[in-house]
Amino acid sequence: MSKKEEAVQTHPKGEAQIAGNQPAETVASIDTFAGKVHVKWAPEAAVSSLGLMPFFIEFLKTSGLFEEWVADCPLHYTSGNAPEKRDVLGTLVLSVLAGHWRYAHINAIRADGINPGLLGMTKVASEDSVRRGLKAMDEAASGEWLKKHLKASYEPLLEEPWVLDVDTTVKPLYGHQQEAKVGYNPTKPGRPSHAYHSYFVANIRMVLDMEVQAGNQTAPSFAQPELWGFLDGLAPRDRPVFLRGDSHWGTEKAMVGAEERELGYLFKLKQSANVKKLIRQIFRQEGWVEAGQQWEGREDVLRLSGWTKARRVVVLRRPLRRKPAAEAETVGKKKKSRRKAAQQLTLDLPELTYQGVQYEYAVLVTSLRDEVRVVAQHYRDRGDAENNFDELKNQWGWAGFTTQDRQRCQIMGRIIALVYNWWTIFMRLGIPDKHAEAITSRPLALHGIARQTRHGNQTTVEITSTHAKASQIAEILTKVSRFLKRIKTIAEQLTQRERWKLILSAAFRQFLGGKVIGSTGRLVDATG
Repeated sequence: MSKKEEAVQTHPKGEAQIAGNQPAETVASIDTFAGKVHVKWAPEAAVSSLGLMPFFIEFLKTSGLFEEWVADCPLHYTSGNAPEKRDVLGTLVLSVLAGHWRYAHINAIRADGINPGLLGMTKVASEDSVRRGLKAMDEAASGEWLKKHLKASYEPLLEEPWVLDVDTTVKPLYGHQQEAKVGYNPTKPGRPSHAYHSYFVANIRMVLDMEVQAGNQTAPSFAQPELWGFLDGLAPRDRPVFLRGDSHWGTEKAMVGAEERELGYLFKLKQSANVKKLIRQIFRQEGWVEAGQQWEGREDVLRLSGWTKARRVVVLRRPLRRKPAAEAETVGKKKKSRRKAAQQLTLDLPELTYQGVQYEYAVLVTSLRDEVRVVAQHYRDRGDAENNFDELKNQWGWAGFTTQDRQRCQIMGRIIALVYNWWTIFMRLGIPDKHAEAITSRPLALHGIARQTRHGNQTTVEITSTHAKASQIAEILTKVSRFLKRIKTIAEQLTQRERWKLILSAAFRQFLGGKVIGSTGRLVDATG
């Protein structure tokens, strides 16, 4: 037997062993450009690649939202071999936070040896257990459960003046899903899809609710029953200052619904024949006022056929910026083959030439009495709703987690929205002056290598972040933890809702101007 054969023998079970009865899978000597390196495998060590998640778990425990969400879940098992309800829901939270968009991706977190235990879980549930668990929920009961907890995540904020953005996005489907219908789909014409009707709190990007419908039900008329039911369920003081939507919402039915509830509204109008007639009349008139960002505006009164009364409209126009001939030709060629998608993605406006000048224009209908410049800015702010969809679909899984039945798509859509709200609030505690999208906030405040050790009765989690701003986020998360501990010390004196108001006041102190929700007091250095 050669020396090499003496060094490596075959284990009775078929495993290769190094001389000295040391398994090859446990220790290895590797030759690198830095010299020999000894590598030791530790398969039983408690480690995690989501090393900064313990800070978020502390936020969930202090707020009490996660515990109540699990307790209220209408998932009930009768088999003794079934997984625990907390394990199924905790697995979903970990998967969504990790940025997954398919149930199969759940397998990537099954080796996490730290965070499931910190969430009070006994194990990470399998993808099949999660799918079966969602299917076992009653549709009506699950809808009521998730609506209740979505509302709990933002309800105190509604005591302050706010704006409701309504919009719809399309989720293309590629299998044999229930209610997968061909409808309005500017990026993939002819592709069956689901329609996601969604409602947001403007400026702070919080999801109020969402509803999954068939792909051929993208029109706002299909969303309005759920929307009016949502608004009718709010206390009068919690209702928005006004509703805001694109040209699909500029219909008589939507305006009458808002007027019946004494709600303000601001919608864009489609370019119908009567609207174009008004534009031609107004373009010849004087008295255009400055409306910001090189726009000019005029207001008028319009009553279209089918309207029950005349309403205020604001016409906005802006001279088109001409590009050099060579650049314009290149851009024209690129746009020609994808014109419909470009109009959707860049929000291109109709064009009109008047007195030799080419204008782009828009017509808004509103019940607001603000001046033209303010109305124009209100509608420009609506563009942030497109950012919401981009983040939720591409970074949070709204475009994925697809099943054959629509019910589970609906449940997962709301679970993703809920986890998104929780994460948004948590990140606002540390970075209150802006919204941090998941594409930047996950690597910053979630990804890192953690190793858990236990000596005596003390558990220690050692975290190493490879992010360029690792020291900054360590300081920020430590401050957030100190703030949550202060909240916890006064827990006996406050109700859970009162504690949540303090957390929201700290998270959105820029939006609230430093005010504590429901109080005349000011919040002083909440996370300091």
